Amino acid sequence: MKHSFYLEKQCRLADGVVIRMKRHTKRYFPIFVLPTLIAFTIAFIIPFVLGIVLSFTEFTTVIDAEWVGLKNYKEAFQSKEFLNALWFTVRFAVVSVATINVFAFLLALLLTKKIRGTNLFRTVFFMPNLIGGIVLGYIWQLIINGVLYHYEVTLTYSPTYGFWGLVILMNWQMIGYMMVIYIAGIQNIPKDVMEAAMIDGARPLQILKSVTIPLVMPSFTICLFLTMSNSFKLFDQNLALTAGAPSKKTAMMALDIYNTFYGAVGSEGIGQAKAVLFFILVALVAFIQLRITRDKEVEN
Repeated sequence: MKHSFYLEKQCRLADGVVIRMKRHTKRYFPIFVLPTLIAFTIAFIIPFVLGIVLSFTEFTTVIDAEWVGLKNYKEAFQSKEFLNALWFTVRFAVVSVATINVFAFLLALLLTKKIRGTNLFRTVFFMPNLIGGIVLGYIWQLIINGVLYHYEVTLTYSPTYGFWGLVILMNWQMIGYMMVIYIAGIQNIPKDVMEAAMIDGARPLQILKSVTIPLVMPSFTICLFLTMSNSFKLFDQNLALTAGAPSKKTAMMALDIYNTFYGAVGSEGIGQAKAVLFFILVALVAFIQLRITRDKEVEN
């Protein structure tokens, strides 16, 4: 009897503590959230909404904006430079996302094997991600032009050279980062599942297809999202490597928006309209990608 009474008393005390904690949380939650919420509103929500409004205006500064309706959007779609940048960006994103994730996953498979020096290799492969975009662009410009000089051409000789130069740069920068995420996913696979597959006589390719890839799908979701969004938003490397040359044929969407906004007085509204279209495109592609890959995820 005494023991049950003691347990009941302890449960009541615990319930009282939980109730008090919930009350304190509700009381102080606004105090702790308010500074972050104010900063987020000032730094993101207000500029975002203002940017959408300004895309329907003609302006040079925020205070002299004049409403022009859909005129900026019409001019954006009529711009050959914008359409070329859109197509160039889409092609670049498709190739970069595919190559980065394939090579990163293969490296992750290799570096999760029991071989010497795996930690060193992981560090070396990850290091390019720590270099800034502008610096990286100029480094690869020197390297690639140094090779192309032997053939009496440069990166800006043809859009094809600029395209593959950007793909090489993006792969070199991102593969190590994605590799680390894939390694974490592979190491999270339960050992008993792998052992069961081996006992059943599954071959390495069968294990890869039926066990490893399905269980690493959360990592694929993250890596595909990161590589896709970074490929679409690429700016620094594009500016440093080719600056859109020749004739702005290697300018990606972010660089084209920059050139439009700051290239001539009076084109700010068009640049803002392009930025809104850019946001819608990236958000739509990201949503579709997340929806598709999340549906294929398997719980461990």
